[in-house]
Amino acid sequence: MLLPAKAEVARHLERYRAWERLMLASPTDRTVRGNFEDTGYTLCVLMGKRCAREAAHAAERYLCADLTPYRWDRGDKPDRRGDLESHTRPRGLTVAPVP
Repeated sequence: MLLPAKAEVARHLERYRAWERLMLASPTDRTVRGNFEDTGYTLCVLMGKRCAREAAHAAERYLCADLTPYRWDRGDKPDRRGDLESHTRPRGLTVAPVP
């Protein structure tokens, strides 16, 4: 499953929360309500949820989660050939031939 960029999610979540505050301050303003609903819809599409509130909660959880695989988090990346041994062995260790 493809995940959206965290910067994009953060930007849309911030806009959603700002329009939410404005809508709560003036609930009868149709322009504010329309913009709030538009930002909620965008967040729903981004997060794959049907409800804007669920999408906002999912976005907050997504932004707090560390989704980087452990071995790549340490800086070990596979080389261009895809050699498994080159990126699973701890750095600094060499393989000595068996006598």
